[in-house]
Amino acid sequence: MGEDVASGRLVVVGRILAPRGLRGEVRVEVISDSLGRFAAGGALYLDSQPHKIQYSSRLSEGIVALKLEGINSLSDAERLRDAFLTVTEDMVPPLEEGQYYHFQIIDMQVYTQEREYLGQITEILSTGANDVYVVSHKGQVLLIPALDEVIKEIDLDKGVMMVDLPEGLEATPQPTS
Repeated sequence: MGEDVASGRLVVVGRILAPRGLRGEVRVEVISDSLGRFAAGGALYLDSQPHKIQYSSRLSEGIVALKLEGINSLSDAERLRDAFLTVTEDMVPPLEEGQYYHFQIIDMQVYTQEREYLGQITEILSTGANDVYVVSHKGQVLLIPALDEVIKEIDLDKGVMMVDLPEGLEATPQPTS
């Protein structure tokens, strides 16, 4: 459990919703396709510190209850409300070629095939039919559909995505708050 997380990127797999019971158990929103990572005996990181899972149970679709080592009271658990549970990037199973996790896409620099800089991916919207990449640059936002005919190349090592924008797709000003 003494892994060095400073050298690896942490990937969010859950968010603590609220305490459950009086002994430090927490309700967790699952943000992972791998439910096995929440099994007793495994470890999750909380603020870059590993915590062994003492026991877990599924409460409902997308929600699990966990007892994490070192979290022993209602007040301990209450302080964790809205905290993220993470794993190191090397604990994430590889995907098939041409498939990517959201954490791999966020922050990528986006260019057209003509090398025009479009901006950085700041968010991914899941629409059901396909994801949509939110690309921001100089107060403008561009919504790019994650379709094979639009996304031409992804270079994970360089953090760069090349796109071929459909006719009429252009950036719009971001609303200011």
